[in-house]
Amino acid sequence: MPKDTKRQKQAKWLRLFRKAHRATGAALFIFFFFISITGLLLGWKKHSGGVILSKSYEGTSTELKHWLPIDSLHILANSYLLESVSPELSTKIDRIDIRKEKGMVKFVYADHLWGLQLDGATGKLLHVDRRYSDLIEQLHDGSILDDYLGTSNNQIKVFYTTVMGLALLLFTITGFWLWYGPKRMRKNKTTD
Repeated sequence: MPKDTKRQKQAKWLRLFRKAHRATGAALFIFFFFISITGLLLGWKKHSGGVILSKSYEGTSTELKHWLPIDSLHILANSYLLESVSPELSTKIDRIDIRKEKGMVKFVYADHLWGLQLDGATGKLLHVDRRYSDLIEQLHDGSILDDYLGTSNNQIKVFYTTVMGLALLLFTITGFWLWYGPKRMRKNKTTD
């Protein structure tokens, strides 16, 4: 292939990559902004001094044989939630996080962002908190729209993460080529 034709072909690819890079960046700017900010916050959540993620409090015993049964702890958690936060809240559980080494159980609710920490042995309420890290995670992965719109099976989250993942892959490839392509063209020109 003649040198000029090869160079024109390389320049054509560079222009194509530049257009794809620019169009994708412009179209998805706001989404990349949210992903970068929420990703940064999620990376720092354990080091936020309890602002994003509450510290884990300690119960009185790390021996499971001294603990109350989970169903009893669940009943206590629900009553604490309704008494200390609001009697209008749902008590539907998303997950129960057992921290044996801390002697504590976390109850995380499905329909709101409140969470409770109970002493596993006594059932005493150790802490009530808003789970801001869960909200940030929902913003980060797009699942907040699934919750808001009531979609089943997280279709919006899957679509959103697929588009953003492919866009990041496209940015990586086109960005590399936009950096490397001109270097390669200059090198080829000097060897002529």
